[in-house]
Amino acid sequence: MSDKNTPRRRSEIWFNDPAEPGETGVYIERYGNYGITRQELQSGRPVIGIAQSGGDLTPCNRIHVELAARVKDGIRDAGGIAFEFPMHPIQESCRRPTAALDRNLAYLGLVEILCGYPFDGVVLMTGCDKTTPACLMAAATVNLPAIVLSGGPMINSYINGKLAGSGVALWQARRLLAGGTIDAAELLDRMAVAAPSAGHCNSMGTALSMNSLAEAMGMSLPGCGAIPAPHAARAKLAYETGRRIVEMVAEDLVPSRILTREAFENAIVAASAIGASTNCPPHIIAIARHMGIPLNVQDWEAIGYDVPLLVNVQPAGEFLGEDFHRAGGVPAVLGELIRAGRLHTQALTVSGKSIQENYGGAQIQDASVIRPYGTPLKQRAGFLVVSGNLFQSALVKMSVIGEDFTRRFLSSPGSEDCFVSRVIVFDGPEDYRRRIEDPALEIDETCMLAVRGAGPVAYPGSAEVVNMTPPGGLVSRGITMLPCMGDGRQSGTSDSPSILHASPEAAAGGNLAILQTGDSVKVDLANRRVDVLIHDDEIERRRKELKPVHLQHDSPWQELYRQHVGQLDTGACLEFAVPYRNLGKVVPRHSH
Repeated sequence: MSDKNTPRRRSEIWFNDPAEPGETGVYIERYGNYGITRQELQSGRPVIGIAQSGGDLTPCNRIHVELAARVKDGIRDAGGIAFEFPMHPIQESCRRPTAALDRNLAYLGLVEILCGYPFDGVVLMTGCDKTTPACLMAAATVNLPAIVLSGGPMINSYINGKLAGSGVALWQARRLLAGGTIDAAELLDRMAVAAPSAGHCNSMGTALSMNSLAEAMGMSLPGCGAIPAPHAARAKLAYETGRRIVEMVAEDLVPSRILTREAFENAIVAASAIGASTNCPPHIIAIARHMGIPLNVQDWEAIGYDVPLLVNVQPAGEFLGEDFHRAGGVPAVLGELIRAGRLHTQALTVSGKSIQENYGGAQIQDASVIRPYGTPLKQRAGFLVVSGNLFQSALVKMSVIGEDFTRRFLSSPGSEDCFVSRVIVFDGPEDYRRRIEDPALEIDETCMLAVRGAGPVAYPGSAEVVNMTPPGGLVSRGITMLPCMGDGRQSGTSDSPSILHASPEAAAGGNLAILQTGDSVKVDLANRRVDVLIHDDEIERRRKELKPVHLQHDSPWQELYRQHVGQLDTGACLEFAVPYRNLGKVVPRHSH
């Protein structure tokens, strides 16, 4: 029981309320049916939740089933009581229509669990793409002591003796299939060997990016972001994470002390340095909004654009997550950024120490995988934010713009970083797959592919479909990429330099709705502009002729989601949920 001079723990309001013994009896009664005692529940020891997102349905997070046991050991040894519970499952590669639909659903569910049950703190077990932002959004809303334990990437994967990152291998195989180099059976065989162990994507896709940024924001213990799932160090860190959350409860170290504006700026800088996924901006913005921290899409360019690319990991580089870990992982990157003066070094972390204290002495262990700040893979590797007469904002990932694409589109003398393309427009990915090989479209190496109807409202959830493969005839000639544009997303494992996250999307009034095949689109990266080259009067005429958007809801959640979701540039949040704050201080009404 807590000392009479200290505030009662939140769990004691449930399990040890002398003023309401009848209600206390209700809450205690059933936990005894698997062996926990009344004495334990009424001891005043902190009750720690373990939000576990693994299982057979979520193979990328299935390692959590084993890691949770080590977390429990740490909690018990530090004097806490552990309650493990399942989260809503989110499997990026299997959920249809898209896992993005469930990020906000998992967030809502976790908020209700943390508010409605007697937790004093929580371990957030993250991994596959959407589980990390869902957990951090909930932690921001509830503001109980919280710490992230990611599951870690898979070990290195190889195809024909060469490193082949999960996800990256799929996009490459699709191009080979389109070009007639491999058949469908070989594509499937390649996918089978691209996932060689437990863990999430081993390329710098959204999973490895977001878990690395969780560490950069201070929400994980040092080193957590990149330790491969099967390594012993991952289970050892699970134990230490369990111990640490109990200490955090005693210190009242809540997310609002860690997830400050400085922490989010550190995440933006780190994202550029690691070559992070384009999915990171909406996720980080969503976490910030739920924390009540002002952060917008323009901040990603203002803070992160001129940061160099340090991490040589696919898709922007050549190595994979296991190599990243051995080269020093997130600590080595943060150490370089600290010495370059790019981070807010006094930002607090879940360790109770600052970024400087945790990472100031961290060194690169392999300079071929993590480059020194002075000799990076690429200068100015952050995201560009573009606008124009088609949308208010869209993102361009500069770190994946390669030499071939630059030569073909961004190297005209006197017009560097600028090109004009005839655009081929598709209404959703099904339309793209149905017509991409249509010779009547006359797609050549100068064209741009555009897809609409792929945003948060239209799809719904926003689909990873903007990285479109050119027609097979072009691929067979070595033209593996064309400029792409759309109001959806693309996989974080994709190396396509697309213009994506166009906001507002076509279904929400964006001018991608008026774009027609054959229009000329000018992309001017130097001036951050993307414009269709037609007169304003023609744009207005086309807008007046647009038919109302018909949305087919396939489930109750899809209807509710569409009614309340925002656009990608503001985090694709459920707008009604954003104002809720500090819910861990709310004492719910009794249940009986």
